[in-house]
Amino acid sequence: MSFTIRRIVGNDWQEFREIRLRMLADTPIAYGETLAHAKTLGDAQWIQRATNNEQDPNTGLVAIDDNDGTWLGVMRGYMSANSGPMLVGVFVDPAARGRHEGVADALLDGIIEWARALGTTLTLDVHADNARAIAFYARRGFVDTGITMPYELEPGGIEHEMRLAL
Repeated sequence: MSFTIRRIVGNDWQEFREIRLRMLADTPIAYGETLAHAKTLGDAQWIQRATNNEQDPNTGLVAIDDNDGTWLGVMRGYMSANSGPMLVGVFVDPAARGRHEGVADALLDGIIEWARALGTTLTLDVHADNARAIAFYARRGFVDTGITMPYELEPGGIEHEMRLAL
């Protein structure tokens, strides 16, 4: 699979909206938003969300299929006042998943590069029932910090904090 990684910009709002709706439908427990809510947002809100990815110190990266321009995956980073660089909004389309495809690893490499310029760790929260994501993060060196928090949306449960030393 041939793809390009680049930063998401405001003009990408329609593609950003489309992949956000796909990710919310695919893995609802992975995000702090419901698909039903996201579908109610207007164009101006999607433009602002896309634009947020290019406003430093935040970032958002997209993997785009070189053959047809399809957005294969996204990862975003933002600076938390409490935790420093945070990884959020992680999604890779089912057709592009797996170590052999390289999409998730390439996106995470870009986020790690961004985080290194801002701090000494990269932190994320992951739902306890999202075994696929937990395995990926562990393979890439993230460790469970022992901190948990309730997942506020249905079906509930807990999220684990994981951290990568940079």
